[in-house]
Amino acid sequence: MKPLIKIIFLIAAFFASTFLLIKFTGILTIEQIESWLIHAKTISPIYLGSLVALLLFVDLFIAVPTLTIIILSGYFLGHTNGAIAALTGLMLAGIFGYMLSQYYGSTILNFLVRDEIKRNEAILTFQKHGVVMILLSRAMPILPEVTACLSGMTRMPFSKFLIAWSISSVPYVLIASYAGSISSIDDPKPAIFTAIGLSALLWISWFFYHRAHITRL
Repeated sequence: MKPLIKIIFLIAAFFASTFLLIKFTGILTIEQIESWLIHAKTISPIYLGSLVALLLFVDLFIAVPTLTIIILSGYFLGHTNGAIAALTGLMLAGIFGYMLSQYYGSTILNFLVRDEIKRNEAILTFQKHGVVMILLSRAMPILPEVTACLSGMTRMPFSKFLIAWSISSVPYVLIASYAGSISSIDDPKPAIFTAIGLSALLWISWFFYHRAHITRL
């Protein structure tokens, strides 16, 4: 398990560095994202939906507040259109991350873990637990992108990855965008409670899975 944890940590550290970069430089803030969405809404719902999808796709390269963007998508576009825009972005990010990592995966893994035995151990561990890791990955930021990349690196069958990624993303998007659609500036409680509830549910699920399976390794 340790080799896989090392790989996850190193990949997560890369994504975290992009988040810290934009955080401290002020290149991309929640206020800026909200102002872009407001401006796009005045032009066309198509532009607004495209911007939401683009922001969530860019999350593959630069860590952005995914849940906040999905909630805002529901707030500005309504439940159905907001969910479609957000899900488009998440699916594109996952698929592109998988394919990019599948293509460069061997090189990256060889660089991150020099020892072939440990590298193979990490691959076998992810092959065993990868689906559940994808399903519970939205418990915390960055982890979804990490699991998408690991799926490509470890050669998880694309159909298997796509099903797991969809099961992970669709309910998440539907719930978050709906919360945004019934929230307002005067009553933001649905969005706040949804954000807390989703995170708590996924964290609890991960805790019990880790306790039941991973701690035995």
